[in-house]
Amino acid sequence: MASFLVNRFDTPVIKGLLAGLFWGTALSAVALPASAAVDNNLPVRWNTGGAVWSTNQDAFNTFLQSGEVTDRGLEGGLNRSGWTAAEVREGMNKAYNVDFVGVSRFLYSDAGVKFLKNQTSSYFPYWSMNTYAVQALRSAIVADARDGQISAAGIMNALPTDMRLADFCNTYTGAQNVCAEGRCQGDAQCTSLLSWYVFLPACLQANQMADPVAEVRITPAPAQQYQPDAIRGLW
Repeated sequence: MASFLVNRFDTPVIKGLLAGLFWGTALSAVALPASAAVDNNLPVRWNTGGAVWSTNQDAFNTFLQSGEVTDRGLEGGLNRSGWTAAEVREGMNKAYNVDFVGVSRFLYSDAGVKFLKNQTSSYFPYWSMNTYAVQALRSAIVADARDGQISAAGIMNALPTDMRLADFCNTYTGAQNVCAEGRCQGDAQCTSLLSWYVFLPACLQANQMADPVAEVRITPAPAQQYQPDAIRGLW
């Protein structure tokens, strides 16, 4: 019976249903309070000291689709990224295959929450700041991963609220913890926002948690040894 149940739960249909149930739960869990989800058309508000320059999603989409830079803030971000504009565009458009349940499981684990906090050190919702930083980034990643692929461009488009890159008050430095140990070179590549975006999907792909249902392995029953019929007594 145990083997039968494992086989039944290891079918694509059942796994799909489990993923659907998890997705429904994730959607309800990542919804931000109304006070946090003010708007979502400004993925980056470059906040340095008292100055703020907002780059809207249309400017990013134009750049990602055609390579044309139409926004001053985006141009500055590209110049400070440590990469050429073409490299950033290619990196942000690159798609990574992921398991939706595996990515979601990681993001809701203790290790995942710690990761999200580390990844939002200077980049977080414009109005609520750190209060809902984990929920905002997690919401965008989960939304983008639902089709089995993630990309930096997809995550940015799925952000539920305006975000700021903060560098002010000697509290926030504008530096991001780029998840690219040994792969980034120099301060710009290892701390800039656009370099952070380029590496984020690959880091998530590497940290996704395997589906425990798929990991179950059926242990074959030991082969029964031949036992001759017992010799009956002569009575």
